[in-house]
Amino acid sequence: MTIKLETKRLILRPVTEADANDFFELDSNPKVHVFLGNQPVKTISESEAMIANILEQYKNNGLGRLAMVEKSTNAFIGWAGLKYEDQLRKEFNYYDLGYRLKEQFWGKGYATEASFASLDYGFKDLKLKEIGAAADVNHSASNSILKKIGMQPSGTFVYDDELCNWYKLKNPYL
Repeated sequence: MTIKLETKRLILRPVTEADANDFFELDSNPKVHVFLGNQPVKTISESEAMIANILEQYKNNGLGRLAMVEKSTNAFIGWAGLKYEDQLRKEFNYYDLGYRLKEQFWGKGYATEASFASLDYGFKDLKLKEIGAAADVNHSASNSILKKIGMQPSGTFVYDDELCNWYKLKNPYL
């Protein structure tokens, strides 16, 4: 996959196997997983498996999460972007917007910035009809981001015994 998105402060580029240590740093932090089932990774091989899954998504679906890199430092700060989701909502598949950042980069607007770029790419370049997103009802930061970028609250659902808010946005260019 050759996609590269740029924002004022970020580069969003394909994930590579070389990102394994950064994925491990991100996903081994228990605070990152408070609203993700409280199961942080414990080994680098788990992070390598996550990367393999993303690379498989690139191959099978032509899109997947992208590494989020801070332009000013060239630091990997997390991931963001779109993916074809067929596990979260049992009743339907959809294109999902998501993001995850290392704790030291929380609260700086990076997830919002990357999400706007991802929506733009999904609607203008991929011509997707609709993009969905989900957030644990208690995850105030994520729910705030999804509303800020224009996602429309569209009910709730239960995933892994946790109540989640459901958001969607139709392509304004179609």
